[in-house]
Amino acid sequence: MTFTHAFEVDAYRTELATEVVRAGEREGRPFAVLADTVLYPEGGGQPADRGRLGDVAVVDVQRVEGEIVHLLATPVAPGPVTVRVDWQRRFDHMQQHTAQHLLTALASERFGWRTTAFHLGVIQSDIELDAPSLAPARLDALEEAVVAEIRAARPVTARRVSQAEYAALAVRSRGLPDGLTGDIRLVEIAGIDVNTCGGTHVRSTAEIEGLKLLGTEPMRGGTRLHWVAGGRLRRRLAAHEARNAALRGLLDAGEDDFVPLVERRQGELRELERRLRATVGELAATAAAGLAARQSDPVDAHYEGRDAGFLQQVARELARLTPATSALLTAGGEGAAFFLLALGEGVEVDVQALGREVASALGGRGGGSGRTFQGKAASLAGRDAALAVFRRAIAG
Repeated sequence: MTFTHAFEVDAYRTELATEVVRAGEREGRPFAVLADTVLYPEGGGQPADRGRLGDVAVVDVQRVEGEIVHLLATPVAPGPVTVRVDWQRRFDHMQQHTAQHLLTALASERFGWRTTAFHLGVIQSDIELDAPSLAPARLDALEEAVVAEIRAARPVTARRVSQAEYAALAVRSRGLPDGLTGDIRLVEIAGIDVNTCGGTHVRSTAEIEGLKLLGTEPMRGGTRLHWVAGGRLRRRLAAHEARNAALRGLLDAGEDDFVPLVERRQGELRELERRLRATVGELAATAAAGLAARQSDPVDAHYEGRDAGFLQQVARELARLTPATSALLTAGGEGAAFFLLALGEGVEVDVQALGREVASALGGRGGGSGRTFQGKAASLAGRDAALAVFRRAIAG
């Protein structure tokens, strides 16, 4: 049996002297088809490789109508070329994909959980299992089984068999493509699993390095299981350690105290927020009482450093104290300015039309309902003009 492409013959091969047999443009992007390639095209849950065609970056690799198409950053011409793989990305995918085979095989063998989908993500990967829920104790047992087989350093090999040979083998498969002709590629983890697969894999389960299950979520009547393996596991641990070091400094506490300390501080923060809301409410009531005491109509006021919510509270309290009084209120300052106009009872003015005029004078926009209109202004430079518009409308 012969393999079709160099990436199937040896997943560890990083470059290949080959030839561009056809080049052109596809959907607005330059592409090249090679006589052979070390770059794996997307498929079977595994993302495509990245690499270089001479000095040109390969940004994607896809199977299109039986050909492997290399999508490029810039065009190339037909002729001899060396294609190189981004090895760090390739080996990461080899680790994750082999880990998935092992995880899937043991989930099925030990617990009867059949894998229905696989996704190799950028940060973590997942499989979907045909089980409505996975008990924590059984997940722990699954993880222990996987890492035991990683330590066992079981050989991982790939081969092609005829369809007659395939029919006589005990092979794990989600089904062959419709209309498949020719040989079938199998990937075997010695003593554990034989699976139909066209992806790239490490030579031994020991090269997976390690695996950690991260959590589950319900998905389409089954369960999605998230995990990391290989170098991703070490990078994730390094990120956690850096984050913990930063938190130790910020919280002035040890890691075991992080959760209770944060919970206590969240409670304190909620209490402070409650007190702040009460204080702001009292300030708004005082501000409204001051406006009502002017005994003039309309009134206007500006509240530096306040927001739209504060204006709403002032307007509601003013309407309660003096229902007939109209008001134009502003808050904030440059970069974050707010306005609110409220019409008193008996004022026959189109609130929405007047609101739009005021907003225009302030270089802002807004909306409203009933007898109020509010919005955000570009600045308060036009406040005097807006106030003049407002007073003319009320006087009219």
